[in-house]
Amino acid sequence: CASSHRAEHYFFMNGGRTFDSDVNDPEYEEFYGPACADSAFYPEISSTENVEATGASKEHLKNWLARTCELVDKYKPGLVYFDWWIQNHSFKPYLKKFAAYYYNRAAEWGKEVTINYKYNAYGYTCAVYDIERGQLAGINPRTWQTDTSIAKNSWGYTENNDFKKPEDIICDFVDIVSKNGTLLLNVGPKADGRFSEEDRQVLTEIGQWMQINGEAIYGSRPWRVAAEGPTKIQEGQFTDTLDKVFTKEDIRYTMNNGYLYAIVLNYSEGSSINL
Repeated sequence: CASSHRAEHYFFMNGGRTFDSDVNDPEYEEFYGPACADSAFYPEISSTENVEATGASKEHLKNWLARTCELVDKYKPGLVYFDWWIQNHSFKPYLKKFAAYYYNRAAEWGKEVTINYKYNAYGYTCAVYDIERGQLAGINPRTWQTDTSIAKNSWGYTENNDFKKPEDIICDFVDIVSKNGTLLLNVGPKADGRFSEEDRQVLTEIGQWMQINGEAIYGSRPWRVAAEGPTKIQEGQFTDTLDKVFTKEDIRYTMNNGYLYAIVLNYSEGSSINL
């Protein structure tokens, strides 16, 4: 997988324009990008420019396309993951050019590949739709994805991370798979490459659950009904930290090798229902 966040470099580092920083040094322009001042994204910056409305410059768009195609040629990734802002109107013709280039190169390699996108960047059948820190309310006939982090407050390792409970991640994971989705879970290591004990505990418990229940997940497909029960999933971006109180009536369904799997999202010890 290759990941690119360069689209938003058009403005994302513009906070550095307000003080003496490397963002203002032409030597680092290739690294930070144009960093155009835009008060729409950073209210503390005094600017009348509206980057969202005007879009990126042709220079930046051509640079973005060249760099992204270079990733394809250099690493032959099976998946190219884009963060946001490629959905901006100025990127539309360049997105088409990139998809054509990438998919044609993959055909030359004899390899199946795909693109991850957010919001409405690509057409419905052209790539895999990704929801950041959120889910869908129902089954989607096309494969989709949730990307989220093991911590509620951070995408990387920070002191005092607010870690999600393993059972909460598992419940979200099961809900996503039952609706034809996949889960991309981010875990941020420390500077020396080690994971914290909290990270290890969460991943270990998820792994233990998967050892028992993996056949209901790996290679599975959604059933004609994804879910039943009183607890509703709020659809959309940045909803995964909302509390969900599941009951023993909340069940998710998957199919695999002709078998129907019913996964109960909450249960009591000693009851006749178990995960």
